[in-house]
Amino acid sequence: MDRHFALPPAEVPAAENWAAHGERAPRAARRASSVILLRDGAHGVETYLGYRRGMSPLGAVAFPGGSEEHDDDAPVDWFGPSPAQWADRLGILDHRHARARIVCAARELFEETGVLLAGHDELSMIENCATREWMELRQALAGQDITFAELLSGRGLALRTDLLRPIARWVSPDFAHRRFDTWYFAAAMPVRQQACLLEDKGTWSAWKTAAEVLQQRQTTALGDEVDHEQTRGLPLSQITTPAVEVILEKIATTRGTIAYLAHRRELKTFHPQLAQVDGEFMLHVGVSNASEGGACWRSR
Repeated sequence: MDRHFALPPAEVPAAENWAAHGERAPRAARRASSVILLRDGAHGVETYLGYRRGMSPLGAVAFPGGSEEHDDDAPVDWFGPSPAQWADRLGILDHRHARARIVCAARELFEETGVLLAGHDELSMIENCATREWMELRQALAGQDITFAELLSGRGLALRTDLLRPIARWVSPDFAHRRFDTWYFAAAMPVRQQACLLEDKGTWSAWKTAAEVLQQRQTTALGDEVDHEQTRGLPLSQITTPAVEVILEKIATTRGTIAYLAHRRELKTFHPQLAQVDGEFMLHVGVSNASEGGACWRSR
């Protein structure tokens, strides 16, 4: 189904410039990963959203995530599907690149939320990462004073890659000044952990029921709650990306967190295109309106 999404006001000048000067080679897209953190709530499935500064390609309001770092392809202890199996699942030829995508997802999730998908063995999960020591480790990781591999090995931990589910790949529009090639993954919120902002960096985050966010999508409720210049007075489409909005729609239709994670979905690449509708610049993308919440995904 063809869909059109409004552009955030700050992106309109780039779109106008692109249209005025004709198509040309787009800027390179950096590889990135994002994690949709999920839990069941009283009114439906909830997901963790946060505010992102500086015209992030993930959106001003988005799921945890970010671009790959140079050491994300370094070997780490690992439980779950192997890097080669992940490469096969994601359609990536080099298993080192696949490993980097997974490590980037887990690292960004820990940096931004404190949720660590790691354990001492294939059945265990680290607990209580909300202490002062763990916050200092998150800050050191964000400041690149320590690598994610060093953090894990120093505590005898290995990544639980079996807890991640691939959802879709989204590539930023060609006209954008900052572009990401992002793989979105989903994970259930670990029972004995809690999500919180990184001190001195984050300014807003919250658990939001996907269905309720969508019910208010034409209002400015979420943007006003976030309360930043990039969000105040703007509806959902203008404070986030089509990727986030479409994923929220899928989450809103599922029966629960387990059903969403277990759904066997075809992994697709989405690349929104610039279009003019009634004289207004918008993003055009073809998406399915089918719900997601069915059979189990298994690694190969």
